[in-house]
Amino acid sequence: MTDLGPVAWPPEPVRTERLVLRESEARDRAAFIDLLASPEVHTYLGGPRARDELEREMPEVPERWPGSFVVDLDGAMIGQVLLRRATGHRRPAAVGKADLGYLFLPQAWGSGYAAEACTAALDWFDGVLPGESVVLTTQTANAASMRLAAKLGFTEVERFHAWDAEQWLGLRSPVTPSA
Repeated sequence: MTDLGPVAWPPEPVRTERLVLRESEARDRAAFIDLLASPEVHTYLGGPRARDELEREMPEVPERWPGSFVVDLDGAMIGQVLLRRATGHRRPAAVGKADLGYLFLPQAWGSGYAAEACTAALDWFDGVLPGESVVLTTQTANAASMRLAAKLGFTEVERFHAWDAEQWLGLRSPVTPSA
């Protein structure tokens, strides 16, 4: 995965009714460790990373690169939304397209934050790179992620087997700028 290309980064924070999407800060380090070490979060992502390893390796300001948004609720990180260029994707239909990913702390599940944050990130993306498609891959067993993909407007391109599970690849058609 690589950056998004000619996109000014970081953007101004993206605000929704309840959330702020912003660049990571040093105060987010503990939440990133919680996110990456969570067995619940990584049920469909190959398992969590070891907390002690994360404590040693996590930089003071984690995940600070174009396309990585911290999802902030009332001044605290509750998740991350990622938009990256899928240059090395396993599926030819996804190569070179922007790839949407998201991770949320379990205490933030079930409140619509993922849909709100992903919608805001996709709206931002449409504004800076109009006319580009976005892909999303998730395990078919991840019912919540499958529902979110449909809600965000992704349609199935294919299913494939990888990482010992059935995967789903969806495509969100480009939004064409209005004149």
